[in-house]
Amino acid sequence: MPAYKDQDGKSWSSSFYYNDWTGTRKKKFKRGFKTKEEALAFEEKFLRELASKSNIGFGKLVDLYLDDMKQRVRCTTFQTKQYIVRDKILPYFKDRDISEIEPGDIRRWQDDLMKRGYAETYLRTIHEQLSAIFNHAVRYYDLPKNPCLAAGTMGKGHAGEMEIWTLAEFNKFMDCMKERPICSMAFLILFWTGLRLGEMLALTVTDVDLEEKKIRVNKSLQRIHGYDVVTEPKTPRSNRVISIPQLLAVQLEEFMDKMGITAPDTRIIRVSRTVLGREFKRGIRKSGVKDIHIHCLRHSHTALIASLGATPVEAAERLGHENVKTTLDIYSHVLPWRQQAIADELDKFYEESQKKEDDEGEDTRK
Repeated sequence: MPAYKDQDGKSWSSSFYYNDWTGTRKKKFKRGFKTKEEALAFEEKFLRELASKSNIGFGKLVDLYLDDMKQRVRCTTFQTKQYIVRDKILPYFKDRDISEIEPGDIRRWQDDLMKRGYAETYLRTIHEQLSAIFNHAVRYYDLPKNPCLAAGTMGKGHAGEMEIWTLAEFNKFMDCMKERPICSMAFLILFWTGLRLGEMLALTVTDVDLEEKKIRVNKSLQRIHGYDVVTEPKTPRSNRVISIPQLLAVQLEEFMDKMGITAPDTRIIRVSRTVLGREFKRGIRKSGVKDIHIHCLRHSHTALIASLGATPVEAAERLGHENVKTTLDIYSHVLPWRQQAIADELDKFYEESQKKEDDEGEDTRK
């Protein structure tokens, strides 16, 4: 346990070797101690803490975390994780040991990101990704605790009121899409089925039973590294069969006949996400309906079936949600507008009850 007097002859330095978590031999040097005893005490404390903490570098931890996640999540999910980690997290922490990152460091990182004007939901996503990395270290690399827990979160887990279209708004939008038959059919499927965009794009002729008016969902089309790739659906419960209304079955049949789509494995909607997104925005501008994201057609479908009396459990099965809590959360966002309708129904119920009582009273007097 060596300690050395500094060149000024007034202070002491601590210099010693240790093995990090990989077994690599490293040197630790620190100067400025007033006494030899303080320098020796520093070494003893450092080695003691090293024995109780993981000393893995954050950059190395990220590599291990991403290698593990790559085998466990969908390709598109992994790409999102990879982008957030490399663009929003690594620049701050990559050269630090995880045992040295404190809640205060997390707070300063949050403060910097919050100044950039990101959406509240995106800020929460970024924070949860950092927390997931530290949780990985706690589980597998002996980190005593996750510093994100003490630092607190940033952003919001959910946006404000979800944007949806009513049937009238959707019809107004569709009136401006008549010259775009492929995109028009795509939007019809999304609105009347609630399918995810990738699920709709992956539909083939064999997935559609027009006689029984059913659609089978068993795959998703994703854009990965510049190529369209057919993958498994988002979750196991996403494998499902849903019933479709007669109006959609008729339009699907007419569309497939007109486009000559007959081969069993032929995709019904052969267009890219980029084109769909561009045409969606064009239709919004032309029709004048409120601006929503294309994914909100799925929420619009949820609102529609909820207004028709579908229970959250029924909606979850139709939408392919792994957990009905996801559906309940959407219900809580898309149905506030139903409050006035409920009040109107209560007024109607009261008026009918009063009328019934008055009629019964009149009959008794007679």
